[in-house]
Amino acid sequence: MKMTQPHWKRRAVTLMACALSFLLPLSAADPASEIEQLKQILADQQRQINELRHALEQKDAAASAGPVTPLRSLGQVASAVPVLPPATPLPAPVASPAPQAAPPKPEAESSPLQLKIGDAYITPVGFMDMTLASRSTATGNALATNFGNIPFANTTKGSLTETRLTAQNSRIGVRFDALVKSVKVLGYLESDFVGFVPVNVAASTNSDSLRLRQYFVQLNKGKFEFLAGQAWGMETPNRVGISPLPANVFITQDVDVNYQAGLVFTRQSGFRFLYHPTNKVVFGVALENPEQYIGGSGGGGLTVLPTAYASLLSTQLNDGNSNYNVPNLHPDIVGKIAFDPSSKFHLEIVGIERTFKIANPAAPFATQSKAAGAGSVNLGLQVAPGLRLLTNNYWSDGGGRYIFGLAPDLIVRANGSISPVHSGSTLSGFEYTKKNSAFYVMYGGVYIQRDTAFDANGTTRIGYGFTNSSNGQNRTIQEATFGLNQTLMRDTKWGAVNLMFQYSYLQRNPWFVAIGQPTDAHLQMGFVNLRYTLPGSAPTLGR
Repeated sequence: MKMTQPHWKRRAVTLMACALSFLLPLSAADPASEIEQLKQILADQQRQINELRHALEQKDAAASAGPVTPLRSLGQVASAVPVLPPATPLPAPVASPAPQAAPPKPEAESSPLQLKIGDAYITPVGFMDMTLASRSTATGNALATNFGNIPFANTTKGSLTETRLTAQNSRIGVRFDALVKSVKVLGYLESDFVGFVPVNVAASTNSDSLRLRQYFVQLNKGKFEFLAGQAWGMETPNRVGISPLPANVFITQDVDVNYQAGLVFTRQSGFRFLYHPTNKVVFGVALENPEQYIGGSGGGGLTVLPTAYASLLSTQLNDGNSNYNVPNLHPDIVGKIAFDPSSKFHLEIVGIERTFKIANPAAPFATQSKAAGAGSVNLGLQVAPGLRLLTNNYWSDGGGRYIFGLAPDLIVRANGSISPVHSGSTLSGFEYTKKNSAFYVMYGGVYIQRDTAFDANGTTRIGYGFTNSSNGQNRTIQEATFGLNQTLMRDTKWGAVNLMFQYSYLQRNPWFVAIGQPTDAHLQMGFVNLRYTLPGSAPTLGR
């Protein structure tokens, strides 16, 4: 604090007054001595005032030059600041902050339906369907259409229509994902209700039975992959790579659970070995459940056996109702290579090797065997934004069971020799996706070549497609379809709701029809389906 001149003068006067008040009583004793003492006192006071003034001037000079830390020595016992420092105002009292409520916790980010138990992730999969199916002729089917035996117009069923409501196609399943010592493990289970139909299913309750669709384990380590269990067969076309997961398999967008005539597919048990040399190429080989088949499934017509071999039906040759009592020589061997240079292009080539073997019922130790095979080329190509062309083409020498059983695998000649039946199919069309709408147009065609012989008597025709054969022995089956899949709502937390429409025109032409009878059987059918898909997403696991 800087002391101005009036301030130090007032302090000097005050000190002098104090000294005089102390010395006045002494003046009565010796005036001359008292005056001398007073001069001495005044001189001392003047000296002190000068020292104090000098100290103040030094402090003022130091303050003007900037803060200086005083240097202390051992003998310094006083501060250079004034003895009575100016009062320092106390800091204003700080009010205690009012208690506040704890900040709200941030809302957890929504995630798909998924559980984690230990090191494994469990994800429910599936959807709930409600389907209306209507057909211009009464095929006697519920939701799945038997393409190979639609009735002729001049029959009772051919003059009737059918309409059904069903929830059969509702699907439920679960997938298990885990990482075990750098091996990526996937377990997958999927079921629906299009299996065995109890006898009382339509009278008062729709007690449709649960059916196994897929149940497999898949192991993936680096470039190698192994699968075991029941899954979409490796000959089934893929949209990308080689995988049995529904999103990667091309089974059309049809509501009909038998999909489309001309589609090559199976869902059967087997082992599969895959190798990924790059992320754009994969090839593999599969050993799949074999069945030496002579028709009867999916409405396909049966081949006529020689009289001497009639007992082979359902005992050595599968007639569509044989279950697991038909012997087979070895698993069907399926090889496949797939190319995906970009998301706009998918190409795959498939080869199948099979072998049939039967024993002469009259001479059980006399056997006949025959090798057979099939192949397909499948292509998916995006030609414009949202527009994708698809074509799947199959030809076989004894591979009719892979065309949804619409063609037989073989015939047996009178001498017991086996002749594989030639058959083929195509499924081609396009899919167009725009925002929440997916529109598609598909054509599927099946061709079954005739394969005939004479029985041992030399006059009776046997085999497939001969004159006077049953009108169930089809030469061609064709189906044209267009449909719409409209997404009404989609959310990772709640799932998705879709409204689906399908219209199809189906026609079959037998090898032989009696004179005056219709040359073909045909029908129109439509489906309306409301689907709610469960939320769920596979976890991302490292390798």
